[in-house]
Amino acid sequence: MAQFGFENDIHNILKLDVPNLSGPTARLQRKASSSSKSVLTALSPGKPATSSSSSKTPGKTPGRNKKPSPSKMWGDRYIPSRHSKQMDVASFLLSKENEPLETLYTAATSENQKAWSVSLNGYNIEEAKILHHGGKPTHAAEVLYSQVTTPASVKKTRYISSTPYRILDAPELRNDFYLNLFDWSSQNVLAVALHDSVYLSDATEGGVYLLMKMEHEEGYICSLSWTKDGNYLAIGTSNHKVQVWDVYNEKHLRSMISHTSRVGSLSWNDHLLSSGSRSGHIHHHDVRVSEHHIATLTGHSQEVCGLQWSSDGRYLASGSNDNLVCIWPRMQESSLGNSTQSVHCFNDHQGAVKALAWCPWQPNILASGGGTNDRHIRIWNVNSGSCISSLDTQSQISSLVFAPNHKELVSAHGFVHDNVVIWKYPSFTRVAELNGHENRVLSLSLSPDCSAVATVAADETIRLWKCFEVDPVEKKAKERMIKSTCSVSHQSIR
Repeated sequence: MAQFGFENDIHNILKLDVPNLSGPTARLQRKASSSSKSVLTALSPGKPATSSSSSKTPGKTPGRNKKPSPSKMWGDRYIPSRHSKQMDVASFLLSKENEPLETLYTAATSENQKAWSVSLNGYNIEEAKILHHGGKPTHAAEVLYSQVTTPASVKKTRYISSTPYRILDAPELRNDFYLNLFDWSSQNVLAVALHDSVYLSDATEGGVYLLMKMEHEEGYICSLSWTKDGNYLAIGTSNHKVQVWDVYNEKHLRSMISHTSRVGSLSWNDHLLSSGSRSGHIHHHDVRVSEHHIATLTGHSQEVCGLQWSSDGRYLASGSNDNLVCIWPRMQESSLGNSTQSVHCFNDHQGAVKALAWCPWQPNILASGGGTNDRHIRIWNVNSGSCISSLDTQSQISSLVFAPNHKELVSAHGFVHDNVVIWKYPSFTRVAELNGHENRVLSLSLSPDCSAVATVAADETIRLWKCFEVDPVEKKAKERMIKSTCSVSHQSIR
């Protein structure tokens, strides 16, 4: 394309030297043509040309024998001055106009081509090329690539719906910040406590049925917790009891009595069930034996409203109305029956700590959230005992959960905002807000596939939000891994 542009520029230059034949003939041109005959006669062969330095005396009439100068002959139009290189280019093109273009460019030397290009265009065309078949790109091309951002290089942000995909009514749900009345099992079953009853809902099929109801109407359910396999449900009550139910057989297995006040928090670690009560005590129960009460933890002075075992089973985190967060080690079998000391006791919060969440991809990281007087999310490293980061959410924090699909943290809030917020971890940039509840959110739980979150609020509704769907690429990779594992196991059996 540069070659055709170069040739067009040359032709445009040459057109300026051609007389304008479409208009009327200029006066000086007519005068010059009348005297052309005498000029040709003087220059014809066989006759000597008249010398310009003749000493003949001029006639009386001024200008009669005087030849017009070129500037006066063509004085009615402008003729630009020509560079010697431009005249060389013109003569070269006129003599080679019938030859192919490739012959035209190979006939000239590289020095002349460069000189002509600089003279006519102000730069060398060869050096201005962006695309080359070989060699390194030019400096101009490098600047272009480093500054221009193509649309394909911009990472698209995933879509998070601001409306829940399912809403369930939860009448007679107790509006109590210190209780834990909701949990989602690994078998995709929702459990919710409505006053003195426990209801189960299959999140896949949507059916709802009653699991149990307390014998005395003055009593009420205070806490719920599923086992890791989702087959058993622990229930803490206001009459100091901890019940264990076989959900699929709808059978009450046992009641364990050891506390002296209501049981507001529960957490499983294999066969070990930990329960926290209003007295501030935490009890360990071994559900395999008849003498279930095997240890008591006495680090809190007020109601224990938050309990969470870490994913690796090494530590138990407890939060209380005394604003403390305590980290307890798992007791060895040889030391069962004795009280133990906490590994760490954090007192940075200025309000009740109910929200606790262990990071699934970093087992030594704990997130805790404070109540109305604190409103901070704090991240702890339990190995070093230090606070890594802190964030003021400007709202009461009732529940926290990590979402591993996108490495995010979800917080449920009461006064003032009554909403759910998704944070990017560990930067704490706000990803999305889920608004819809008309009263404070009391608890939230993550689905078994970690793609959705369920929230229960004081407006007596349960809302399910689709927020953390798996990346299609990662989903296919996991499916291929599962298929390969199945094929290997199948081959080993045969």
